[in-house]
Amino acid sequence: MRDPRLLAKPPVCRLGCLALVRNPRGDVLLVDPDYMDGLILPGGAARPNEPPHEAAARHLLAQTGLSRRLTHVLAVDFTPADRYLERLNLVFDGGTTTQELTVPPQHRSGLLGARFVPVQQLGQVMAPAQAARLAEALTGHAVPLLLHGQRAA
Repeated sequence: MRDPRLLAKPPVCRLGCLALVRNPRGDVLLVDPDYMDGLILPGGAARPNEPPHEAAARHLLAQTGLSRRLTHVLAVDFTPADRYLERLNLVFDGGTTTQELTVPPQHRSGLLGARFVPVQQLGQVMAPAQAARLAEALTGHAVPLLLHGQRAA
């Protein structure tokens, strides 16, 4: 039974959906957005009612040309409201790839580029909070993403 009061004024919270992809050497794929300093994991916000693994896969494909099946979460990071809307960030395991990257032009993507970065250099190219989130995701403790109690396909 649906209670209309529950949907009358839903809370505002953006859901960040990110993908951690590595190459065979263990380097991490990062993108370079033109709207902020430092490199970040590929990904972006989910659309209303969009499953988070599908949002992460959509952004990854649009930003890098990589098509991945994302089913496991490596990190969950709550970012309180400061410069952005408060949000929950999910980092998905994108596995390892040898595929060539295809970054669309900056005027379409808002990206200056994408590249694999050695783990030892992450703290030098990322903002501290971004690097800390990624360090946690790199521990490799994945949990399955569930949609209504069932594993995401």
